[in-house]
Amino acid sequence: MPKPIVAIVGRPNVGKSLLFNRLAGQRLAIVEDTPGVTRDRLYADCDWGNIPFQLIDTGGIEPHTNSEMLKFMRVQAEVAIEHSDVVIFLTDLTTGVTAADADIAAMLLRSQKPVVLAVNKADSLGPAPAELYEFYNLGLGDPMPVSALHGHGTGDLLDRVVEHFPPQTEEEEEDDGAIRVAIIGKPNTGKSSLLNHLTGEMRSIVSNMPGTTRDSVDALVENEYGRFLMVDTAGLRRKARVDEAVEKYSVLRALMAIERAHVCVIMIDAEEGVTEQDTKVAGYAHEKGKASVLAINKWDLIEKETDTMRKYEEKVQEAFAYMSYAPIVFISAKTGARVPTLLKAITDGYEQYNRRITTGALNDVLNDATERVQPPTDRGKRLKIYYITQVSVAPPTFVLFVNETALFHYSYKRYIENQLRAVFGFAGTPIRLIVREKGEGNDPSTFAR
Repeated sequence: MPKPIVAIVGRPNVGKSLLFNRLAGQRLAIVEDTPGVTRDRLYADCDWGNIPFQLIDTGGIEPHTNSEMLKFMRVQAEVAIEHSDVVIFLTDLTTGVTAADADIAAMLLRSQKPVVLAVNKADSLGPAPAELYEFYNLGLGDPMPVSALHGHGTGDLLDRVVEHFPPQTEEEEEDDGAIRVAIIGKPNTGKSSLLNHLTGEMRSIVSNMPGTTRDSVDALVENEYGRFLMVDTAGLRRKARVDEAVEKYSVLRALMAIERAHVCVIMIDAEEGVTEQDTKVAGYAHEKGKASVLAINKWDLIEKETDTMRKYEEKVQEAFAYMSYAPIVFISAKTGARVPTLLKAITDGYEQYNRRITTGALNDVLNDATERVQPPTDRGKRLKIYYITQVSVAPPTFVLFVNETALFHYSYKRYIENQLRAVFGFAGTPIRLIVREKGEGNDPSTFAR
């Protein structure tokens, strides 16, 4: 199931980015003592008490301002709140409760989302400072003193946050067994046209103006290939070209659609060819471990010569070398040409995305692979791979137990992955290999997602 989402919100310069970096465990956000530095929302996959969640950092909220940038940042924060399961409202102990804090608190109360009130810059250890009690006036329950700078109180903060997470279930039942498909890509590649063709109705507005689709539109499609919950998302644009707050809203929805999808269809404009932005868009799906299909749209507009498709396919394979598992399908969303082939690729990818292989079969392949190519050595010490087992699906994830993880070079890891694909296929889906040293505390069941 999708990970719970936690948004950090507050007025500018209260330390949101510093807290984000502290909770994420790495320096991801630019930290500068100037209001308005965090202009783009940042995301991080986090874990607390073996409970994974996604953390969102937002720009500061200024409820009453004439600044276009601050208005834009407010919309960003409102979108993050709408999509979050829990909100961390960060305030500043040194300034006390401000009018802006009160306005943000009122906005959060109207949202009816669980809110954890954190008071930052409580940098001294010991009893809670007297200034803390002023924050009860915000009406959001007990304020929690934290120090984003030193880390004080962040563990208690996360304990409170995870208490508000929705119950974990095996799978959402809202789709009634449908394959969730996110149609993604940069603007004007034909995503809405594809959805309209599949549904047989004008479910999405189709226009040749980039950025027309402002929201995600879900549509249930059922045909001889299966049941699909198709999500048409707004085009993902380069950050430098995202000027309107409403388009930032669309980017967040697209990313959320990827998060909850089983399969992503990456739409590419055949006339324009593969661009750097196409590879970045596909990278979102790849990083999230989603099954994927590369759909080359508007193929009907391409002048055909001898081997045109083969030559084009070679260029696509070169550009998307990092996701060579993704099949390439040439379609025309406008005429419907080869759309059935696309649907077949989606169902095949979904099947492989959820495929399980027995431990015996995996170790047979592993033994054969290590006999063909000996594991590497380093300073006279050879890598030993004791066994491999599959610990989860969606995507297929395997744990290899070895004598020393440092000996398992990336090139040999890629070799083992290629051997698994050569025998079992896994077309359309990424697979993940986790390397662990054999010993106590490395029970394979602990790696299941």
